Amino acid sequence: MAVGEALGNGAPVGFARAEAPRAFTFPEDHGPHPKFRNEWWYLTGNLLTPEGERFGFQVTFFRIGLTAEAPQRTSRWATDQVWMAHAALTDVRAGEHTPTERFARQALDLAGAQAEPFAVWLGNWRLESAPDHQGWVLRVHTETFDLDLALTAEKPVILQGYAGLSQKSAEPGNASYYYSLPRLRTRGQIRSHERTQRVEGWSWLDREWSTSALGPDQTGWDWFALHLNDGRDLMFYRLRRSDGSLDPHSAGSLVEADGTAQRIGPEDLVLRPLSWWSSADHRYPIAWELEVKPWQRTLRVQAYLEDQLMDLSVRYWEGAVEVIDPATGAAIGSGYLELAGY
Repeated sequence: MAVGEALGNGAPVGFARAEAPRAFTFPEDHGPHPKFRNEWWYLTGNLLTPEGERFGFQVTFFRIGLTAEAPQRTSRWATDQVWMAHAALTDVRAGEHTPTERFARQALDLAGAQAEPFAVWLGNWRLESAPDHQGWVLRVHTETFDLDLALTAEKPVILQGYAGLSQKSAEPGNASYYYSLPRLRTRGQIRSHERTQRVEGWSWLDREWSTSALGPDQTGWDWFALHLNDGRDLMFYRLRRSDGSLDPHSAGSLVEADGTAQRIGPEDLVLRPLSWWSSADHRYPIAWELEVKPWQRTLRVQAYLEDQLMDLSVRYWEGAVEVIDPATGAAIGSGYLELAGY
């Protein structure tokens, strides 16, 4: 499936569109927004065992509206919402990246979301409020790996774009409502290769809902979410046009150690791909140099594993990356990189 198709380009009739800034309220906005066609809860993280073994993980819940108004039907199977979830584990020591996906309709409690108490689920994949309401719990169980993790926000919600309105192209309504929890302390257990190990590290949550996003001349994006060891965080998405040029609606944010944030645009960040990895029919830039002008420093970002391809219904590259100081070669952070539309 093409990225534009997955994001519902064409603005299906009847759905709400992100056209102006809005007030965000929590915990309500952690829950679903069914008036919009697309929505996702997107978690990525880097975790270490006490012995220093490294794992990366991605878990995403996607809600897709089928119609703007639910038809009147009596079947308990009837629904106007379908769900897709992606999960992947990167085991750096083993040199393995394992992606998987699930689908369900929003009926018979097979999948859904709610704001209070917060929960989003598809089968036994579930992100929900912790029993003491201090943070969230993520549980994902697959044939090849399990995630049982507790997540606690150590920085406040960051509204992306302009007060949470993230404009993706020039056309009004080609935008999303977008916020992040940039630094989630993450502890728990991972099962991989029939071994269950304790892990700890940092995760990033992105939340977006929209009805249409990409413009007709846009083909995809490169998305970075990075945690630096000094407590600072960086997110940037580089939107690509069909001719290969950078779209001016590319944007992101820099978050200081104390949680204060500033919006950045393409004029604030220079991105240079350094090396590429090739699958059977695509090439993906998996190492980059980032010149971060507001910080007056340059970062090098490179994948822990070259092959972290999400070869699923929607194909994209998404994987754990290391952040390196190019002047010294020292590791100064970690994060995630997503390459879509190649």
